[in-house]
Amino acid sequence: MPLRVSAIAFLNPAPLLYNFEHEPAATQLRKNYTVHYTSPARCAHELLTDEADLGLIPIAALTPELAIVPGCTIASQHEVRSILLLVKNPDRLPLHGALQRVVTVAADAASRSSQAYTHILFERFHNTRPSYVERPADPLAMLAVADAALLIGDPALLAREHRAQIDAAFDEPLLWLDLATLWREHTGLPWVAAVWALRPEALERSGVSAQQLIADLVTSRDNGTAHVEDLVREWTPRLPLSAETIHTYLTRNIHYTLDPDCLRAIELFRRLAAEIGALPPLPGLNLLG
Repeated sequence: MPLRVSAIAFLNPAPLLYNFEHEPAATQLRKNYTVHYTSPARCAHELLTDEADLGLIPIAALTPELAIVPGCTIASQHEVRSILLLVKNPDRLPLHGALQRVVTVAADAASRSSQAYTHILFERFHNTRPSYVERPADPLAMLAVADAALLIGDPALLAREHRAQIDAAFDEPLLWLDLATLWREHTGLPWVAAVWALRPEALERSGVSAQQLIADLVTSRDNGTAHVEDLVREWTPRLPLSAETIHTYLTRNIHYTLDPDCLRAIELFRRLAAEIGALPPLPGLNLLG
């Protein structure tokens, strides 16, 4: 049985999935993998409910039973641009004061990790505990009902492209905050969004070895990062973003290698999230090997 793969229908994983979407590798990979696309939260749900065997899931959804596949990640070393917190600041307060004044946050429900990062930002780093309401990813509608809005993925990138129009819609100034940058400032570690996670029992029935799985995913990533220009040409018609924005995002904003710093960042994120009750404890990272 081919491994059932649940992937994220955003721009940022495009290099990771390059071989699954481009010939001649795609035909070969279809012998062992069937891929479909959905939201980050849905990826996690399908993996946890045995609707998928392998998923590119938010790190908030990791459980002790799932194995992290070494090699690949969606992370950022500094600014990520696609995790955006917009905060109303009518009194033009410094960052700490502005965040302490936030009572409600409207959040895009697409990723549990982004919401958990926001909980940590407010509760651990700024000693305040706002309430959250889930809303579709429309910054104007979100800020009509809340003091802050959390946007992730392509909607965050699109909001940045229309910053002047969004700012003009409000009498008070808005703070445009990049969560990856804030995480880096507080922890000194990369911001990590997602990893490939596996139901280990699926390998036996698929006939794919752990070593082959790791090699297939890493090779796909390497080919994707080597063909960014092709990806830019493919994605420019799909999103109302400039080719330059897409190129910068894929080459500078996103980090695709699951290195030791990223693993330390995942451990710290899960520990802090558990301490404030945002996520259940994760005893340790279960790496496939």
